[in-house]
Amino acid sequence: MKDAQSAPAAGRTNWRRFAVAVGVPTAVAGGLVVALAQGALAANITVSGTQFKLTADHLEGRGFTQYGGAVTDVSGKTTYDATSGIQHADLYNLCQSVNAGVFVLKITAATDAKYDAANPADSAKNAVQADDLLIGMSELGGDATFKNIQIGLDASTLNADGQATHGRAGTFGQQASGVSIENLKQQAYLTTASSFKLKGMSLKLLFGGTKDECY
Repeated sequence: MKDAQSAPAAGRTNWRRFAVAVGVPTAVAGGLVVALAQGALAANITVSGTQFKLTADHLEGRGFTQYGGAVTDVSGKTTYDATSGIQHADLYNLCQSVNAGVFVLKITAATDAKYDAANPADSAKNAVQADDLLIGMSELGGDATFKNIQIGLDASTLNADGQATHGRAGTFGQQASGVSIENLKQQAYLTTASSFKLKGMSLKLLFGGTKDECY
């Protein structure tokens, strides 16, 4: 069943809008906002503080979790994010860009890959493939469909993505056995994976400004 609708990614993080994008009812989203505001979610990852953009025509994931998290940049500033874990993900026509001011670093991969719902195993052979994917994001947009979704779980009890630890006990979490997202757009602080295979990867330094970003 479909549990989410598309949401624009613009401006500062809007947690209620973000919650709509990933299938969280407004009342539950309010609880996440309160938990973040009260500092209930500990900072445990240090990042550069520079966000990057990522798009894909389609993401097909197995084993999905989501919970509130936080990251700390090199200056010591803590920023709250939405942490998503996916046990295995296939991404089609991937674009990732970082605006470094003077130039844009842009990576593309699997640009010709097309998702075929009637034959997902064969179409995945040409896609970007990631295992044990962890994303700390501030914005997300797309048309999402979740399989066997559970909303409002204790974040410390999540297990669908196979990771050993998640959010703090008593804080909001959700999980699903699978997730499909069409026209994925996200802005994130970090991405980690135990394996990240980029088919037909292209890396470029571009000096045209923001117009060269993925979106």
